[in-house]
Amino acid sequence: MGRTPAGQTRERVFKFMRDRLSAGRPPTVREVQEAFGFRSVQSAREHLEALVADGRLDKDPGKARGYRLGECPGGPSGGLKGRTPAAPPRLIPLLGRVSAGAFSLAVEDLEGYLPIEPDRAGADDALFGLRVRGESMRDAGILHGDIVVVRRQPKADDGAIVVALVGEEATVKRLRLREERIELHPENPDYPVMTPDPKQLEIVGRVIEVRRYLD
Repeated sequence: MGRTPAGQTRERVFKFMRDRLSAGRPPTVREVQEAFGFRSVQSAREHLEALVADGRLDKDPGKARGYRLGECPGGPSGGLKGRTPAAPPRLIPLLGRVSAGAFSLAVEDLEGYLPIEPDRAGADDALFGLRVRGESMRDAGILHGDIVVVRRQPKADDGAIVVALVGEEATVKRLRLREERIELHPENPDYPVMTPDPKQLEIVGRVIEVRRYLD
């Protein structure tokens, strides 16, 4: 049996929520209302609460942007009968920039949140997302506007792609450890190799994942 018109709308609402959450931009109920042209906020809320009841969304009470993907994104029947539902994704902060003292991430840099699988996130809140600016890592497949997932750590191995602070400026580069110096290499011949003063250099973390959205 096909879906009813209400069921079709609910499916569209879910896909909208899934896409926004995957992009780290959880919407408010009013934004859902405006996106679908519902006559009232309550209509949008009813669809969202039905998706929560189905297990396709979860909600943090008291938060305007508190919806996240649920344990059963495929729907209430979802093929999970007799199985333990997968743990819902964790949300990590998505930053537009990193500033000095990046191990205590500033709230004003926060763009939103990014979902990530719990087994990848670990239990120590050491991950964050960072939006890439510029084309210096183009040949490593990291383009302007991409999001890199970064594990915060003050050191990294030779050859790792890192987020580093040179003075007050953050950069994504490949780390090269030489006998007498540290180099930050771009992956684009149009950009120079950086050889910062070690006193001005702080390794913020290591890039472990790159995400790109096509629209």
